[in-house]
Amino acid sequence: MKLPFRLPWVTARDRRPVPDQKALTGPMTGAMTGPLALIAGEGQARWTGRSYAALSREGFMKNPVAYRAVRMISEAAASIPWLAYRDAAEQPDHPALALLARPNAAMTGPDFLETLYGHLLLAGNAYVEPIRLGDRAAELHLLRPDRLSVVLGPDGWPTGYDDRAGSAVRRIAVDGLLHLKLFHPLDDHQGFPPLAAAQVALDLHNASGRWNKALLDNSARPSGALVYQPKEGGNLSADQYERLKTELDEGYSGPMRAGRPLLLEGGLDWKSMGLSPKDMDFVEARNGAARDIALAFGVPPMLIGIPGDNTYANYQEANRAFYRLTVLPLVARIAASLSVFLGALTGAALRLEPDLDTVAGLATERDALWARVGAAGFLSDEEKREAVGY
Repeated sequence: MKLPFRLPWVTARDRRPVPDQKALTGPMTGAMTGPLALIAGEGQARWTGRSYAALSREGFMKNPVAYRAVRMISEAAASIPWLAYRDAAEQPDHPALALLARPNAAMTGPDFLETLYGHLLLAGNAYVEPIRLGDRAAELHLLRPDRLSVVLGPDGWPTGYDDRAGSAVRRIAVDGLLHLKLFHPLDDHQGFPPLAAAQVALDLHNASGRWNKALLDNSARPSGALVYQPKEGGNLSADQYERLKTELDEGYSGPMRAGRPLLLEGGLDWKSMGLSPKDMDFVEARNGAARDIALAFGVPPMLIGIPGDNTYANYQEANRAFYRLTVLPLVARIAASLSVFLGALTGAALRLEPDLDTVAGLATERDALWARVGAAGFLSDEEKREAVGY
C-alpha cells in the first residue's frame, strides 16, 4: 500500500530493496527469519582429521598399534643396504651411495631413510631437497610434509612448492626437490596415507583406551551392586544414603583401593556382577580395531601380538610375508625414484637396488634358491652366479 505522505524517520538508505529471505519453519516455532544454529547431539561420532598433524598425534603418538606398525616398516626398510649399478656392472664406489650413507651432518643413512618412510606412511608424501655445492650434490634434507603445499599453474600442473615455516614462506621450483607420494585415487598431486584408511579403527581403538582409563580412575562400572533389604521394610534416609555414598567413594573407589573388603551392616547385601556379553564384545571390538590398523599398514597382526589371528602357520612365515608384501614393494618404489633423482644430481647413470642377501627375513628363500641352483648340473659356474644375482 502506498502511503500518501512520507514518514519523517525513513531515509533513502532505508528505502533500498530488501532481498528476499526464505522463512525457516518448524513444528513448534512457526515462521522464522533469523539465523538458525544447529547443535550436534552427543550421540554423533567424532572422527580424527586426516591431516599429517592429526594422524601423527592420534596415531603414531597415542596409539601403540599404529606406532609399532610405522616403526616396523620404516626400520625394516631403512635397514636394507643399497647396491648401485651402471648398466649391468655394479658400482660400489658410486657417489650416490656415499650420499645416501651420510645425507647431511645431522643424519646418517638409516636415520634419513627411516624418517622418509615415516613421512610416507603418515602423510602419503615425502619431500627430499638437495643442497648443491657447484655441480656436486653435497647434502640431502627431508622437508616436513605438513609444511609443503603444491603451487598449481593455470593449466593445473605443478609449478613449484611453498615451504612454510612459521610466517616465512619459501618457493621451491618443481625440479628443486624430489616429491615421493603414495597412490591417491582422488588427488593428482598428493599421496594418500595408509593410516587414513584405518581412521575409523584408529578412533575406535583410542576411544576404547580412554574409556577403560576413565573406568579405572572413576570406578564408573561397579563390579557389583549394594542391595538394601531391611527386615522392617522401608528405604534409606537421605542422610544414610549420603553417608553410604561418601564411604564408597572414599574407601572403595579407585585403583589404589581395588580388592578392599566391604563392611556391610543394617540390611545391606552385596551382589557381584561379572562381564556381560556386551562387555566381552567390547573387548573383541578393540582387538578387531587393532587388526584393521595393522591391515592398513600391511603388517601381519601376529608380529604385533594382536590376539585372535592365526592366518600364518608360524612367526617365520608371517615375517617373510611382511617383507615380501609390504617392505620390499615400498623399497622398490623408493629405489626407482631415487635412481632417477640421484643419477641426475651426480651426473652418472644409476640404478639402485636393495641388497636382499642381507635381509634376515628372506634367509630361508635364499637358502632354497642356492640349493636349487647348486644342484643344477646343466649350469656352469658363471650361469649359477648370474642366477643368484652375482
